[in-house]
Amino acid sequence: MLMRAPRESGSWTWMLDDMPGPELEFALTTAARMSVVLAKHELLELNSVEWHWSHIGREGAAGHSRLAVHASSLADPALPDRIRAVHPQARIGSFTVLGTGTWFDADGARHKEYRLVELLLVPDETDLWVELSVHHDVWGRCSFRGEPQPIIHANNAPRLAAALRELEQVLGAAAEPGEPTYYGRAVGHGLGDPDIIDELGPDVTHATRG
Repeated sequence: MLMRAPRESGSWTWMLDDMPGPELEFALTTAARMSVVLAKHELLELNSVEWHWSHIGREGAAGHSRLAVHASSLADPALPDRIRAVHPQARIGSFTVLGTGTWFDADGARHKEYRLVELLLVPDETDLWVELSVHHDVWGRCSFRGEPQPIIHANNAPRLAAALRELEQVLGAAAEPGEPTYYGRAVGHGLGDPDIIDELGPDVTHATRG
């Protein structure tokens, strides 16, 4: 299992403001289209969707629910009603699409990792905010310990870049790099290069940092 940062090491966002139908249906349709691209590049083998819900006017009445789904069921026209039925009076907030992705080590061996990438969608009455994030170091030129990893980077980063470019085509909008964190930052279709001192990048494994 890979070391996972508590904050993203890189993220990319889209704001989609031309919703052709109800916000929940549009969010799930968009998630389905994006999941097809991510599955094609072996970054996300979908197995569930989690959503935040809250009851307006009922203080403290909020929580998360999860439903097992796969790529085809995410686009099922009946899915929105199944989700609404879990908490019929609740307002649905953000969605997180969860699953397993593939990464390659320095020897080219394949490994499966749960939540290798995460897809977050936040529907509103007029628009849909989307974020794709990564929390592992296999996309960077250095590990979280600061050790250069050119082969691991070459085995994984181009796949992420190709998926981001294809997602831009599917969504009809360019991705905006998210805010940098202690663990990294998005630049273009990949992670920014770290500062190298004495042939090492920064060690970001300190547990006290979030």
